Amino acid sequence: MRILVLSNLYPPHYIGGYELRCRDLSEALHQRGHTIQVLTSDHGTSGSDVRETSPFTVERALRLHGFFGHAWLGIRALAHQERHNNAMLTDAIRAFKPDLVHVWNLGGISKSLALTLQSLNIPTVFDVSDHWIARSLVGDVWLDWWNRKSGSTSSRILRWVSTAIGNRDAWNHQVPTNPLHHLKFQRLYFCSQRLRQITAAAGYPVSHGTVIHCPVDTDRYTGNVAPPTAPLKNLLYAGRLSEDKGIFTAIKAIHHLQGHFDGTLHVYGKGDPAYESMLHDYVKRNGLSVSFHSATPEQMPEVYRSHDAVLFTSEWEEPFALTPLEAMACGRPVIGTLTGGSAELLRHEENALTYTAGDSHELADRIMTLANDAELRARIAAAGQHHVRERLNLPRIVAQVERYLSETLTTWQDIQLPHYNAA
Repeated sequence: MRILVLSNLYPPHYIGGYELRCRDLSEALHQRGHTIQVLTSDHGTSGSDVRETSPFTVERALRLHGFFGHAWLGIRALAHQERHNNAMLTDAIRAFKPDLVHVWNLGGISKSLALTLQSLNIPTVFDVSDHWIARSLVGDVWLDWWNRKSGSTSSRILRWVSTAIGNRDAWNHQVPTNPLHHLKFQRLYFCSQRLRQITAAAGYPVSHGTVIHCPVDTDRYTGNVAPPTAPLKNLLYAGRLSEDKGIFTAIKAIHHLQGHFDGTLHVYGKGDPAYESMLHDYVKRNGLSVSFHSATPEQMPEVYRSHDAVLFTSEWEEPFALTPLEAMACGRPVIGTLTGGSAELLRHEENALTYTAGDSHELADRIMTLANDAELRARIAAAGQHHVRERLNLPRIVAQVERYLSETLTTWQDIQLPHYNAA
């Protein structure tokens, strides 16, 4: 297949796991013989001396709006950016002639691109691994401005005049202005059942989408399960330092265990400076055995292997977190919450220990259970590693994605984009 990959960000300029997974799957499909081209934003390229090392063409021509430090634009400036982004997409399709477009995260980028793909009737598959449809799509400034019923008097007059004199029709030939209910997600897959439920509950007809879980590169993330004789001394938290990630819950659990647990919590991650300062102050003020570090993605396999257990403390609806999967692949026992897609992975006392999100006392109890029961520690670590290696390894997940993309070419139906005034 000739596959055009469309994403807001693409490594080496990235924010998190969504973009890294986009790269890993795209490169794996390339290795399987498919012809890949990426169309992404110019985020991070200004003044950057990072050289492109991708085995295929990565065109960084799209422009972001309101995300990742990029300014929010007024409607006139935004109109020109929307036109630019849609022109870049249609030019890429014209030049590359893809069989299929593989759409990833559109957070911060023109959602009208999805409508353009629908108008072109080109087979399109959406990879949905965060809440950009459920929570961000409705906030798209361009589509909202054209279709909102309220707003300031001046904006309502401008919309009316633009429509009356034919300007909206002229714009619509270059940049769709349709309402969101015209957008049809004919083919899409989610990283978890829970994310599919959340997206459907937000009013989007996506229940037909399949679920393909996130993969782990088990060649990189690997290690030996520690024997029961090994002590539990070094706990690891790895992730963003923010309230929704539950890091403060982990630190409070260590506070509860003062005098009972002879170990240290090692925190790897960054966050808002004010929040980081609060965490440091709390640790220092209470004399807690907590240390703070940072590591690159390349260093993380060794970081996991150098610790005895991993705390996954997220308190928001994680679509399907990679941290506990990577830890399990490295043979480390996990104590985690069941928010979001994590409930589809973690099973209490089978392949992990679980606790109620935000409950620092229950987390402290789980840490002591793990410290005092060496057989349990080894058993859940082995079970977790087996599950990830057998069910979530990269080749297996790539094969599932490849099969879904291929099926799209034979099942694709012609669903025309209605006129923007259609009901």
